[in-house]
Amino acid sequence: MTNAHSTPGDSAPQPVQADLTTCDREPIHLLGRIQSLGCLIAVSRDWLISHASENLETFAGVSAREAVGEPLETLLDIQSVHDIRNRLAFLQGGEGTERVRKVSFRDADAALGATVHVSGEQIVLELEPAAEAEDFDSDITTVRSLMARLAQTEGVDKLCKDAARYLRALTEMDRVMVYRFLPDGCGEVIAEAKTAGLEAFLNLRYPASDIPKQARALYLRNPIRTITDSADEGVPVFPAVSPEGKILDLSQSVLRSVSPIHLEYLRNMGVAASMSISIIVNGKLWGLFACHHQTPMALSHSKRGAAELFGQIFSLLLTSKLSEEDSTTERKVQALTSRFTSTMSTTDAPLQQMVPMLQEFSEFIAADGFGVMLNGAVHLEGSTPTPDEFGQIVKLLNRTSANTIFAAHNLSASLPEAEQFADRAAGILAVPISRSPRDYIVFFRREVVKSVSWAGDPDKPVTTGTNGIRLTPRGSFAAWQSLVEGESEHWQPATLAAVGQLRLTLLEIVLRLTGEAEKERAASQEQQELLIAELNHRVRNILGLVKGLIAQSKSGERSAAEYMEVLDSRVHALARAHDQITSENWSASSFIRLMKTEMESYLLQKMDRVKFEGDDFMLAPAAFTAVALVMHEMVTNAAKYGALSDNRGSVGVTISPTPSGGRKIAWVEHGGPPVQAPKRRGFGSTIVERSIPHELNGSAQISYKLSGVQAEFEIPAAYVTAARSDDAIQTEERRADVSCPNLPHSVLILEDNLVIAMGAEAIFEELGVSRIVLASTADQAKMEVNSQDFDFVLLDINLGDHTSFDLAQELHECGHAIAFASGYGDHADIPAALQNVFRISKPYGKETVLRALEACLGK
Repeated sequence: MTNAHSTPGDSAPQPVQADLTTCDREPIHLLGRIQSLGCLIAVSRDWLISHASENLETFAGVSAREAVGEPLETLLDIQSVHDIRNRLAFLQGGEGTERVRKVSFRDADAALGATVHVSGEQIVLELEPAAEAEDFDSDITTVRSLMARLAQTEGVDKLCKDAARYLRALTEMDRVMVYRFLPDGCGEVIAEAKTAGLEAFLNLRYPASDIPKQARALYLRNPIRTITDSADEGVPVFPAVSPEGKILDLSQSVLRSVSPIHLEYLRNMGVAASMSISIIVNGKLWGLFACHHQTPMALSHSKRGAAELFGQIFSLLLTSKLSEEDSTTERKVQALTSRFTSTMSTTDAPLQQMVPMLQEFSEFIAADGFGVMLNGAVHLEGSTPTPDEFGQIVKLLNRTSANTIFAAHNLSASLPEAEQFADRAAGILAVPISRSPRDYIVFFRREVVKSVSWAGDPDKPVTTGTNGIRLTPRGSFAAWQSLVEGESEHWQPATLAAVGQLRLTLLEIVLRLTGEAEKERAASQEQQELLIAELNHRVRNILGLVKGLIAQSKSGERSAAEYMEVLDSRVHALARAHDQITSENWSASSFIRLMKTEMESYLLQKMDRVKFEGDDFMLAPAAFTAVALVMHEMVTNAAKYGALSDNRGSVGVTISPTPSGGRKIAWVEHGGPPVQAPKRRGFGSTIVERSIPHELNGSAQISYKLSGVQAEFEIPAAYVTAARSDDAIQTEERRADVSCPNLPHSVLILEDNLVIAMGAEAIFEELGVSRIVLASTADQAKMEVNSQDFDFVLLDINLGDHTSFDLAQELHECGHAIAFASGYGDHADIPAALQNVFRISKPYGKETVLRALEACLGK
């Protein structure tokens, strides 16, 4: 088992140990308090004030109790409300925050900045005094310059060191650390920039309980967190509980106060102000920028926004650097496994042929030894357990999933007997290479006895204090040495990926070499092993495809948001195709629909280069999996290597009936690059050539002609029925034409804000409107109306330096169906002649637009 011996810097009385799981259970997003440098107002969806911080009177001249229940317009001026409504349109799915640079109370002259977000059914406004000299453009320019420098940095370590220095220069805080989460949940300071005279925290570790689970979850939702004064206990939000018995959720609040325990923790560390910025890699919290200041410090909106942008771009740069390292490892593994595959023969015993490759691979992944169990034979080499001890490990592995790589850096936690041989094998990485009987390759790492420096005692001793027996934060952060025994070095994700690739290669080799010698056993397991290996093969294809989608989606003319939207839609298309192939509960389905699903996901703009001839047919459920896998291989191979890999080639797919009532599918590629037959027969070739004959008793032939791949597949009549007239393919083709009689065919949207205009355009597209035109000024809209007819016109009232009232008057007099969209709500000053024009308030959604159409066009 793992042992840890701790040695503090000086002796102390033995304290009581706390239950650290209480940290994970503390509802830090429901504390009901905010920091006192600003105030909070929450409003309902109809803009009535539901909550206010009890310091509201300091800013607005009105107490929280007086404000609650009143319309927001009684506190803020109309322009401020209008600006807040418009910023809400930028929020996607209720997540994130938006900033409004200038907000004014009706009865106060102070200049305020506001942050707005959505919390359940509440819209939360947080107002702070605006800095006298905020310069958004200058701060963003500074970030851009710093990021240009960071982009040239080589290696992850240097990237983190430079990022800490640059962020400290941007924020002017006393200390900036890059804090990385380790596999066991603890954190380590891997880079630091600080002012002279401060104690260094570099390389210190912090226990997982210092940043509990719910805090980490909030860091994913809210990427920046500031505490302006650790001595500020905050002010309550009134009412503490709503009439429905709920506490206002402040998960995305920028002013949210923090646990008294955390405030004491900061004070014990000598920190008066702090800021944390999330570092997110592939959707997971990789680490944090932890920024400390010795005196209270309130960063302006501009500085916070620049710091948040810095963190987001750094996360992208870090993801890229980590991907580069993974790609280098992947190329080395591919070279190693390819060399091994080419040297294997059927004349020698598989185990003896594996050993030289495993020696090289063991060195590559920094293992100290390895063991193999194959067909009852055992081979151990390097630092390993004895054969009997290895047998105990195999029994443990036999209780795990047959398809899962098992990794452990402290084997004794799962197998107590392993404590006796930890000096030879404390950590294992086990690779299953067959199912029945179980065969394994197991890599071993020796115990590494190491001294770890913690920021204070990691066991968090407690005494009975203001927080009772629950927890009192440690008061010393002096380096605390901990001696760790019984553990090996952790197996890193790159190593696990490399071993996964090795497993795929070995599965292919084992299937090939043992198939002839053990025909009876292979006959019962062949399909099962083939599908397991194909799953891994497909995962590699999908990962490669995602990289391709990223490259194909790039465009110099797209913004980052547009790029992410295009990429997101394509990745979702890929997921739908993958789900269709792997589902276990299919019903009869159209062959052409199957093909088009594959083409939509993998070919993108090349779909029109695949031509179908002949009548569609329905595949029985029993045949759908086999045919789907075969067609997947044909489509992806054509896209990667065949006629669809360039800009000229095409594919013809011809469907014809057979005399027995089955279907023949002819695949012919034309005009692509010259074709070469594959040098080795991989799983893809096995699927194409053997699935339909083996599973359906049909036939499959494929030839690699220089002019293009040609293949012919025959599916027996037992698995074929004629396509129905109401088949799903035809249904989907008709679906776009189906619309309610009252929906318009053409719409003009007059909106000066591009984001809001695009959002409205997306709503009408979803409703099935065939022609949508956008205009940003009244003159542009008038030109469009004069040049073409529109069934419906949606007009934004406030267009910056003018309004849409004159154009609305003309359209109304000519009998056009029009509606107003306004950020002023019901307080817009509409001319008397236009009082009956239907109005919708921003932000609006699909249901609101439908009500406007019903009012203007009738049912």
